[in-house]
Amino acid sequence: MSSTNPHPTAAPAAFRYSATSRRLHWLMAALVVLAYVLITSRSWFEKGSDPRLLVVQGHFWVGIAVFALVLPRLLARFASPTPAIVPALNPLTRLASQVTHIALYAFLLLQPLMGMLVVFLERGGIPLGGLMLPSPFELNPHLAHRIEDLHITVGSAFYYVIGLHIAAVLWHHFLRRDNVLKRML
Repeated sequence: MSSTNPHPTAAPAAFRYSATSRRLHWLMAALVVLAYVLITSRSWFEKGSDPRLLVVQGHFWVGIAVFALVLPRLLARFASPTPAIVPALNPLTRLASQVTHIALYAFLLLQPLMGMLVVFLERGGIPLGGLMLPSPFELNPHLAHRIEDLHITVGSAFYYVIGLHIAAVLWHHFLRRDNVLKRML
């Protein structure tokens, strides 16, 4: 049996996140991209049209999927040790990394929650096929509109945080030449 790594570009298992953490990371990244694509593509369709309703509903359900995966992702992340970054980061860079990751997790949790609150407050429940998950709150279109505005503002701001995350990974990989990206592959 050969002792060589069958995937020469992949880091050894001890230096990578768990398989579950890696899968959830990339699945959630794809879902976030899909949520952004769906909501930005709504303007391609006439207000009130079926295609526009479809992309808005798709955005909502992708957000629900992201929300459903946050807890399993956090549990997977904390169930296994975090692989070390080699070479180690200086304290300021480590702090920037930690703050960015906290912001990303907060975004993954709060954005879907705000979206669900908007639907609960505006429509009185979440449609599930032919059923309705009733809202635990009274209808309040004014509050729903304010939360929706915040949801849009936070979503727009997170283009920059996500961009920062991607730029940092590229900086680590191509300029610093450490194992940050390899830990997630």
